[in-house]
Amino acid sequence: MKDITSAIQIIPLNNYIVLSMALFSIGLMGVLFRRNIIAILMCLELMFNSANLLLTAFSAYHSDPTGQVFVFFIMIVAAAEVAVGLSIVVMMKRNVESVDINLLNHLKW
Repeated sequence: MKDITSAIQIIPLNNYIVLSMALFSIGLMGVLFRRNIIAILMCLELMFNSANLLLTAFSAYHSDPTGQVFVFFIMIVAAAEVAVGLSIVVMMKRNVESVDINLLNHLKW
């Protein structure tokens, strides 16, 4: 474990922050501008992973496992989000024959 922490600390913390910010921005733009719900879910996962990267980097730099515990909980939330999101996609595909979110208003009673 000490080797992994020292390997992470070789790279400056600013590089992790810039990479995480870039990944989060790409994910945010995908969520805002995409119309396909599968692409939106993938961009949401990218945003979760950028937060995980930043929490892991700060955790390794401060030698505190709290950030890694948060990463574990974020992964649990991401798995639940994928399960619910894919069930919505299956329901949309059955009812509307498309996964375009503009057609989501057809799912009303």
